[in-house]
Amino acid sequence: MRADPAWETESHKLGPMIPLATALEGAAAVASASGLAVGGAAYATLYPSSQLLGPVLVAPRHPDQIALTFDDGPNPAATPRLLEVLARHGVRATFFLIGSSVRQEPALAREIAKAGHAVGNHTMTHPWLNLQSEARIRSEILDCNRALEDTLGRPVNLFRPPHGARRAVVIQTARSAGLTTVNWNVIVNDWEPVSAVILRSRLAQAFRRNRLRGYASNIVLHDGGLDQPRLATVSATGSFLSRLRETDAGISFVTLEAWLPG
Repeated sequence: MRADPAWETESHKLGPMIPLATALEGAAAVASASGLAVGGAAYATLYPSSQLLGPVLVAPRHPDQIALTFDDGPNPAATPRLLEVLARHGVRATFFLIGSSVRQEPALAREIAKAGHAVGNHTMTHPWLNLQSEARIRSEILDCNRALEDTLGRPVNLFRPPHGARRAVVIQTARSAGLTTVNWNVIVNDWEPVSAVILRSRLAQAFRRNRLRGYASNIVLHDGGLDQPRLATVSATGSFLSRLRETDAGISFVTLEAWLPG
């Protein structure tokens, strides 16, 4: 847009006398600015590694480390199978649990923690937090914290916003509750109707890519929601772990708590 105040106040009088090129140029400038604003907002709120709205833990420069994480549980149809797979391979993972599911399956939540896995807050009902009021954001995070602490008998220190969606107030609220906000650098869309073979291939490719770039892999998989067996996820997890154990003895598996500062 032109910065001439006279043009801004008098343009409505000119009508068709405004040259077409000038009109198009102005429209393009407005569209470009709007697009940048929308794109920037989307990047800040949804891109997993964006730090524009506040600090988010993704992955450190430890290319031989893998953090397996599972979202949306506990789920009696899938979580016990995953716990068996992880125990068989001697791997500890991080489970981001939904508070309402913890209330329904407290024994299973305790089983996760008893097996040595880290547990994190994944809100009470799994909403898109970037679209919620501050009051709703606060209740989603704090109510889930209470559900986890009541069930496990201890506080948690990790928080993953559903879908990675956040605003500054989301990160601030989590921090005030003693939680570190965590996203990821590997996601393989295991909620889609794809085979375990495809999922394992996606996991392997993403791990190699992160390793070449010098970063650890923070992998998102899903064991929820309730009553979904997640057979492809369970199978892919087992085959991925078996393959790595056979081909790369230098890999270590950690929970996200290992990457917390201090």
